[in-house]
Amino acid sequence: MDLDAVRTFVVVAEQGKFQDAADEIGISQQAVSKRIAALETDLGVRLFTRTARGAELTIDGQAFLPHARVVLDAARRAADSVRPGRRALRVDVLSRQIAPAGLLRDFHRRNPDVELDVVALPNAEAATAAVHAGTIDAAFCTQRIPADRLPGNVRTTRVLDEPIELLTGPAHDLATARAVSPAELGGLRIWMPGNVTGTEWTAYYEELAAAFGLTIDPTGPDFGIEHLLDMVSDSSSLATFVGARTRLVWTARQDLRRIPLRDPVPVYPHSLIWRADNTHPALATLRRHLRRRPADLGDVDTWAPSWA
Repeated sequence: MDLDAVRTFVVVAEQGKFQDAADEIGISQQAVSKRIAALETDLGVRLFTRTARGAELTIDGQAFLPHARVVLDAARRAADSVRPGRRALRVDVLSRQIAPAGLLRDFHRRNPDVELDVVALPNAEAATAAVHAGTIDAAFCTQRIPADRLPGNVRTTRVLDEPIELLTGPAHDLATARAVSPAELGGLRIWMPGNVTGTEWTAYYEELAAAFGLTIDPTGPDFGIEHLLDMVSDSSSLATFVGARTRLVWTARQDLRRIPLRDPVPVYPHSLIWRADNTHPALATLRRHLRRRPADLGDVDTWAPSWA
């Protein structure tokens, strides 16, 4: 279907006269007539009846008009989706509950005019491939690939070191602790059923466990965060790890406890990746915003995985 003809049809319907439509579009009345005639031939119906007052929609024209407007709106949105400076900035956050989503929410609060398209890809490999292919503009991840081995002109920078906390129920032995050290967790069952082999977060927790002699149990079906919170809250022996900036909501009955880890503080390193040749103006704004990193941990002793 000829979009120029559809656009001309809508303008004629709104103006009520072929000449007025021609003036609005900036073409001759004869060109307007040809476009309408071609569209009527394409559809096999009459769209207008010429009267002394101008052009009136036929019943078929009235039926076609709302759909024509939808077609034009879809065409506009399709063009805006790839037009630099007009389309939304596409950013992967891995999960809408964890720290990168919070960083992006803070960016949106400070830059409300920047339109965002927030996606959640399954892992760092998928995010890196999507950035390289240009299907997204940027991604937050734990970047285990050395910068000199990233594909093409993909770039990376570390934007946040997020402290890890212990999450327990009210009956757990450590529920009243103000802080614990990773070494004190030896022999404790840290239940993390969402840890999937090959993902960056599993690699992080495997290295953390090896460094401090921890037991991280990934067994059992992963029914989601709500089930995990229920199980931990009802247990005197189960605990799990969460990022300090991970958004969690629980009921008064669950009464969960978030306990900081100290001496050292394990931190989860979040990075931003993007293509160096991406000219989307909002990408530069996002990168400038992320340079104002949240306050670091000062002189506190921290632990990070070897690739960080």
